[in-house]
Formats: sequence, structure tokens, C-alpha cells
Amino acid sequence: MGPRIKEIHITPIAIVDPPLLNAAGLHAPYALRTIVEIVTDDNISGISEIPGNKDIDIALAETLPLLIGKDVFQLNEIRHVLVNYFGTEGMVKRGETPWDQRKLVHVFSSVEVACLDIIGKVTGRPVVDLLGGKMRDCVPFSAYLFYKYEGAGGELGFGTDPNATDWAAARQASGLTPAEIVAQAKAMCAEFGFQSIKLKGGVFEPQQEVDAMFALYEAFGPDVPLRVDPNAIWKVETAIHYGKMMEPILEYLEDPVRGQANMAKVRSALKTPLATNMCTTSFEDIPNSIAIGSEDIILSDHHFWGGLRSSMNLSAICDTFGRGLSMHSNSHLGISLAAMVHLGAALPQVPFALDTHYPWQSDEVITSGRFKFEEGMVQVPREPGLGVELDREALAKLHQTYLNCGLTKRDDETEMQKVQPGWTFQTVRW
Repeated sequence: MGPRIKEIHITPIAIVDPPLLNAAGLHAPYALRTIVEIVTDDNISGISEIPGNKDIDIALAETLPLLIGKDVFQLNEIRHVLVNYFGTEGMVKRGETPWDQRKLVHVFSSVEVACLDIIGKVTGRPVVDLLGGKMRDCVPFSAYLFYKYEGAGGELGFGTDPNATDWAAARQASGLTPAEIVAQAKAMCAEFGFQSIKLKGGVFEPQQEVDAMFALYEAFGPDVPLRVDPNAIWKVETAIHYGKMMEPILEYLEDPVRGQANMAKVRSALKTPLATNMCTTSFEDIPNSIAIGSEDIILSDHHFWGGLRSSMNLSAICDTFGRGLSMHSNSHLGISLAAMVHLGAALPQVPFALDTHYPWQSDEVITSGRFKFEEGMVQVPREPGLGVELDREALAKLHQTYLNCGLTKRDDETEMQKVQPGWTFQTVRW
């Protein structure tokens, strides 16, 4: 019999986040995360991190009576209990929201990762070994560029500092024009060594973003893979028109349009592979995806696909049906990054560098400090479990920041209205 769950601690935190633009609006000065710690009856601790959302935190707290006393090794049973409580959630519950707010996948992924952290400590093995073993020692990530206004946040430390240099200066600089996007890319790649580049689009009319992609191509050359993500804000005809224009320079085009049917239309018209983390977001979406051919690459996210083991299952399905697999990201700290790295190391293949927002964050909640990138890659932790430990002083500070900031969920539309009064999110804009 394995160790049983004695306590579960749920701690919402807020981390400083620069004002990054996207199709849904503007990032708030803070990004919300929730840190989950599970403690066993023999006082072994396991941790995880999920996107912050008050409703999901409440749902997680409601499951505590169902989880206390469970054997941490019995993850199938734990998932069965949670499915019975929440019901299954597929495409319908993903809905038209700009980001994933489904409860079951968030709750189970947080519990599963923390339990795997404990199982690793009990067995003396890193989490990657619990997923089938390490296929690579380092996991590659991509530079993740954003359009942004100059400065931000004032007291939060994101105002314009005349003494800042290199990436610290680029974090504060305006990133609106093609030239400014290239400057941001050069600073980020110089700091972290990234070998591929992604631009978060869907902010400006398409030609401006296409111009930025060609500027990146001119600056970095054909050996640096490029990708752009309009966040499904384009019409089908828009995506085909500008997609054809970018065919010579793109590694892949991510979510140019909304919905599997529209993605299939665009995919049939372009030579460029299409990737998604919006139109195929759950296992029940996959049969129709395969039937109509809606994408070439699924961008997994263990927070949204129900954990690390489910992501390994997704990898097998993608391999069976000729789909590529890579990884989606949102604003996160080192616990999520550690889990992503363990998963990335266990995947049979990683043909595309994974997404990460990590360079945009400056806070941390692990005792070892911020992860280091070398040549755009992160070394797989070798210690048992996730290989990271909770910094309790930092956790308390970031929880107080959460209480002080007053935010309880992500709302980029409201934040954008502070800059552009009357601005509203539209599911299709161009």
C-alpha cells in the first residue's frame, strides 16, 4: 500500500506580468497561478502549479473530501472519482472562451502532477522515468514574442528604466512595429539562446503581422524556424490569403481560424502545416479532427489535457494518425516548467521546440531559483520527483500579492479597455 493523502494545500498567487497584447486584449499587470501541495500520511510533499482561476480553486477545494485518504499511486482511481464528480468536459465546455477554463482537466492535472512528484520521491526516480523514461537530456524551447506597449506597471518594475540593457531593456521596450519585434527577438534569443521563434498575433490587421514575420525571416535567415499564432481571430479567406503569402517562411501556422471545420478548409488550401491548441482540445475532439483533417500538429498542454500521463496518451494517438505533437504555454513559473520539461524529455519525438512564456516572468516559487536556458534548452532535472522544491517564503509573498491585487481570474478584455475604452473581444476580427 502506498502513502495516502493527508492534506492538500491550495494557494492562489499573483506574479508580475508585463502588458502583453493578444487577440483577447491585454495582459493584466499580474498573472494568476495556483500552487497545489499534497502531503502524505508519512509527510512526503508533492507540488504542482496550474493557471489561476477562483472558480477552479473553489472546485479543487470541493474535491478535498473525495481525495483525502487516497493512495497517491492509485491515479486511475483518483481520476475516476473526479470524473464522477465533474463529468466529462470536451469541446462544448471549452466553448468560445479565449482560454481554457474547464474544471476537471485543471483539477486532475494539479493532483496528478503533485502525486507523481511524491511517487518519484518514494521510488527515488525523476518524473520522466515514471512517464516511460528519458529520450533526451535537454528539452528545446522557442522564443515567444509578443506585441506590447512601451513600459508598464510603474510600481511593478516594468516602467522604462534608462539603465536597463539587453533583455531587461527589451522587456520594457515598445514592441509594435516589425522592426521593434525583430529587436525583441534578437534580445530574447541572445539572452536564452533560442533556435526558433514564435509571434503571438491576432493583435493588428494581418498585413502588419505578416510584415513582422518577413522582417524576422530577413533578420534570422532560413535556418531559424518561424511560427505565428493569430489565436483563431481570422476569417477563412483571410487565413488562406495571408497563409499563402507566408508559405515560404513558416514552420507552421497556429490556429489561424476558429473551429475544426474552418481549420480543415484552410489546411486544404495551404502547404504550410497547421497547429492548434484551440480547435482540438480534448480526446473527444480527435475523431472528428482525423475525419476532416483539421490540423497537422496538436499543441498539448498538460494543464488542459488532464495531466502528464494523458499527454503521453495523446502522443501515441498523434503518432498513430500522423499528427505532430508539441507544447502550448501560458504565463507560468518553475513548477509548471519542470513538469513540461519532464514530459518533453519522455515524448518519443520533439520535432518542434516547445512554447514557453517563462522569459516574460521574473518571480519564482522554487528554492533553486529560476531555470536556466542554454542554447534555448532546459536540462531535465535528475532529482527524484519533479526535481524542484517549494520556496515557502516566496509562496507567502506571492499569495499576499494575490490578495492585494484583487484579481480572481484572467480578464484581458477589461485590461485592454483601460488603454482603448470600448474595446471588446471578438471571436473573429479580420
